[in-house]
Amino acid sequence: MLELLKNYSFYDWCAMIVVCSFIGFCIENSWLAVTKGYIDNRNMHLPFLFGYGLAVVACYAVMGLPDDSPDLMYFVGLFLFVSCGEIVLGKFVELVCGFYYWDYTRLPLHVTRYTSVFTSLGFATAIIVFMRHAFPLIMDVAEIFDFDSIHNLEVVALIALAADCAISFAKMHREHGLLELWKIDVWHRHEGEDADEVRTKIA
Repeated sequence: MLELLKNYSFYDWCAMIVVCSFIGFCIENSWLAVTKGYIDNRNMHLPFLFGYGLAVVACYAVMGLPDDSPDLMYFVGLFLFVSCGEIVLGKFVELVCGFYYWDYTRLPLHVTRYTSVFTSLGFATAIIVFMRHAFPLIMDVAEIFDFDSIHNLEVVALIALAADCAISFAKMHREHGLLELWKIDVWHRHEGEDADEVRTKIA
């Protein structure tokens, strides 16, 4: 499993984690902007979601790239990877922090409150496209900028993201709720629409 990670240097992986963490932040806020009419800090201080970066590393370590296995097998593997990952993270936050990080129980074909067939299919499709097209490109660019100064910046960024994630979750654990630092409306919501927010504190 870990042998695949040796295909790239430590600094390449630092760059990948930072880039994917920022992409994850943008994806979640894009979805919020379209469906809820606002963007927010996504429970972090920095505009990065560390979990997305770690998920890409784990995905590559376990499954490699789509070219390494038949498309159907790779897609099924991603589907299971996403489903299990969502359940583990959701349950972890529920048990440690005392609230529901998200809730898919209103969606059809949900499996527990933390994953559903449709969301896992959507994530699996997006990941396979990313791993086939964007992943090699990002790694190629990271290898081009093979300078000590860039390496130092990558390591500092990675440490900052990890620290922000730890600090943010520590605050959520202490408060038993989301870390809401800022919210910007991007279009007008009708009164009462906020009631649809799926993240709920456990009574």
